[in-house]
Amino acid sequence: MLKRVVAFAVLLASPSVAFDQNDLERVRAGLDCLGCDLSGADLSYAFLRDANLAGADLSGANLAGAYLWEADLSGANLTGANLTGVDLTRAVMSGAILCNTTWTDGTVRNNNC
Repeated sequence: MLKRVVAFAVLLASPSVAFDQNDLERVRAGLDCLGCDLSGADLSYAFLRDANLAGADLSGANLAGAYLWEADLSGANLTGANLTGVDLTRAVMSGAILCNTTWTDGTVRNNNC
């Protein structure tokens, strides 16, 4: 019985992967990914210049150090995402949801929650 309880506790503590693998591959290939499910994805240090991620679900995603120069993140859900060190030069962020989002400078933002 104790083994079952421990196994269940480990399962609950493990991070869940919620993103769509096909969407992740589209983004990494430099293709448009409007409305994609990238929730919880690890995109740290990814080169995403000019990426079209409008309306994408990036909640809980790790984008630390990513290059998002001129990317379209309008209407994207960045709740709980990590944007530490991200280059957002000329990125479009209109309507993006920033709830408990770690911003480029390490501060936490709460916009459009």
